[in-house]
Amino acid sequence: MRPNQFSAETAQMIAEKLNMPIEHVMHTPPHILTAKLSELEEKESPDEEDEKA
Repeated sequence: MRPNQFSAETAQMIAEKLNMPIEHVMHTPPHILTAKLSELEEKESPDEEDEKA
């Protein structure tokens, strides 16, 4: 499998958000990265909704 075609800045940002090494980000399938980022965003969202209410 080819490495993901991310820019260095994008790979670094994803690695920081997911707390993963950049090497793992580059070789993890994109659909898995998308799912993990969505899951992380959902965990952060309920806190924001509680503050608005």
